[in-house]
Amino acid sequence: MSGQLVAPAAIARAVLLGRAVVTITAAAAGLLLIEERWRVPAVIVLVVAATAVQVAVLTRRAAALVRSPWPALLADLLVAGGVLALSRGGTAFFCYSAGAAALAGALLGMRALPLWVVHAALGFASAAVLLRQSRPSPEVTAFVAAFPVLGLLAGVGATVATAALVRYVELTVAVVASAQRSAAASERARLARELHDSVAKTLRGVSFAAVALPQSLRRHPALAEQLADTVSRGAEVAAREARELMEGLRADDPGQDFGFGVARACRDWELRTGVPVRTRIDDVDPPLETRYELLRILREGLTNVERHARASTVWVELIGEPGAVELTVADNGVGFSAGGLDELRAAGHLGLVGIHERATGVGGAVEVRSALGRGSLLRVRAPLPTEVSA
Repeated sequence: MSGQLVAPAAIARAVLLGRAVVTITAAAAGLLLIEERWRVPAVIVLVVAATAVQVAVLTRRAAALVRSPWPALLADLLVAGGVLALSRGGTAFFCYSAGAAALAGALLGMRALPLWVVHAALGFASAAVLLRQSRPSPEVTAFVAAFPVLGLLAGVGATVATAALVRYVELTVAVVASAQRSAAASERARLARELHDSVAKTLRGVSFAAVALPQSLRRHPALAEQLADTVSRGAEVAAREARELMEGLRADDPGQDFGFGVARACRDWELRTGVPVRTRIDDVDPPLETRYELLRILREGLTNVERHARASTVWVELIGEPGAVELTVADNGVGFSAGGLDELRAAGHLGLVGIHERATGVGGAVEVRSALGRGSLLRVRAPLPTEVSA
């Protein structure tokens, strides 16, 4: 339901329950003030029964009741008349009448003015009868005469509260919808970037080879054979990249702790390669985009170890610090000559170049240390909002 339906139903339910409590309390207090005490339990039974029915109807048919509230409000007016008759215009009636005015304000807004006038007229008539019967002091007279006015104020107050709640609910829905649209757009952009950086490039190379293949079949059979091999190997690479991309997209479950995803990635890699992974994982929960990129970096780092390092042990650390999270992948393999980003690109270490790009995309920085025969170390440090820092 929209805010136009949710807010009036919520305010109406609160008014019904609050009115029942106040009216029953006021009626019970009259046990010591009236002679015909049977009227007190009669009022209580009537109020409890009416409230139970009204709450049940509001719960089951809230939308219909909010859209067409007049039948329910007229029935509530009849109940108010019953309370008036049983209590003979006592405090219980004034409490119930004020609640009825508030209920009308919640469901009708300022359109409830005719009902407010009816309740006020009943209240003033009851106050006049009470004052003629008891002839109280001027202070008590002013106090009793003020009760019908309180009903009007209760109606206006419920109208204002309902309007404010409607605006709040609609604003909240708009904010949530905007956040969902933004998240969906971000996810589509991220998927497009992943496809462009991996599968799309591979398929582009395959397409070039496939275009040249027909022209080479007769004139250059050897070249045609090479092109066919390129197409075959490119298709395999594209399939593998697509599979890795899908696995990467499923790797992080936002509903689980980030550390669990890191531990699972290490465990899966260890089971597949047989190389033991020693882990240290702090309890840290980065933003969604940072989580995704760090997991992709971890998987890429472990893939590099598998392909090139010939290591017997790997160490993975996820450390949370004030304002930052640090991911480290280290091994005791053969190592390589590490250098700057341009040197890595020139040397063909495109995986490390991609890691640099992923880290900088979330505001992070990468450190690579390695030497021939001394293993290698990859460390990524990404900033964290203060509220998610360890």
